[in-house]
Amino acid sequence: MEPTKTVLMTGAAGFIGSYVLDYFFTRHPEWRYLVLDALTYAGDFRNIPSRIASAPNFRFIYGDVRNAKVVEQLVAQSHIVIHFAAETHVTRSIHDDSPFFESDVIGTQRVANAVAAHRDTVERFIHISTSEVYGTALQPLMNEDHPLIPQSPYAAAKAGADRLVMAYYLTYKIPAVIIRPFNMFGPRQHLEKVIPRFITSCILGEPLTVHGTGESQRDFSYVSDLARAIELAALAPAGLVVGEVFNVGAGAGIAIRQIAELILQEMAGGAASEINFTSYALNVGDRPGQVFRHTADTGKIQRVLGWQPEVSFREGLRQTIDWYRANEDWWRSKLWMRVVPIETEGGKIELH
Repeated sequence: MEPTKTVLMTGAAGFIGSYVLDYFFTRHPEWRYLVLDALTYAGDFRNIPSRIASAPNFRFIYGDVRNAKVVEQLVAQSHIVIHFAAETHVTRSIHDDSPFFESDVIGTQRVANAVAAHRDTVERFIHISTSEVYGTALQPLMNEDHPLIPQSPYAAAKAGADRLVMAYYLTYKIPAVIIRPFNMFGPRQHLEKVIPRFITSCILGEPLTVHGTGESQRDFSYVSDLARAIELAALAPAGLVVGEVFNVGAGAGIAIRQIAELILQEMAGGAASEINFTSYALNVGDRPGQVFRHTADTGKIQRVLGWQPEVSFREGLRQTIDWYRANEDWWRSKLWMRVVPIETEGGKIELH
């Protein structure tokens, strides 16, 4: 039997955190799990499976990651700390950026500081950053040495947190690993994100909203591939990963317009030629801070940890569509949060 460990996950009532919690709990059922979450608009206790919520080796702590006392008490009990807690939506950060710097930067400082205080007992600190810190790609594939040129308040806040964690590693030698996921998708993702917004719009018979031409590209991966990467980084020998940054992505870009077309195909059950795309798609202006090309170079994590993406975009999309079709009671109460009013460069107010 493997040694029992205590894992602290911040923000694990959110989309990615809850999936990773489920993944770890399934693979390491004897470990102890602590979840700290403030249950903001993006967090939902229903995201935590009932079999975990009722388990004797699980504890949920309702609290803010900026609360240094609470964070320190929880980190003191933990062997592995996985830090998801953050505000994560580009458009919402343009609408109101203050919560992003408070949660993403100050919250990360609280966690990193607690890890530094307990670095003799904390074996691994996994900080979940984002590919948005890179900005628009300067080359076809973006590796971990790509310059950080954040193009939105959200990206700037995450870049600050990313570099703060690295500074704590360099100063205090905390056992930190930084993961930079590219665009993730899957069940329980908040409706403000493009794929669940498109899917729920199809279910409701609404037009799909595509920013500008829809030609901006992203690198999308199904969330289970990220969960595997986090587990590998958490359990690898320290000499391989501590102080390192790893991209996680599919290594291929897909245009937002193409995603809309694929969702229409999957949900109509027919070929693209049978879909009148223009009757479903409503184009609005390009979002301020828009990143136009964004594709991962995952060579480093493949070489160091043997990680490879396993779920194709099409298969992940089908699984995600099936989940939203089967769980309308989860998302219908969140419909009002799908769009955010922002002011464009020309002073026009648009819903994005």
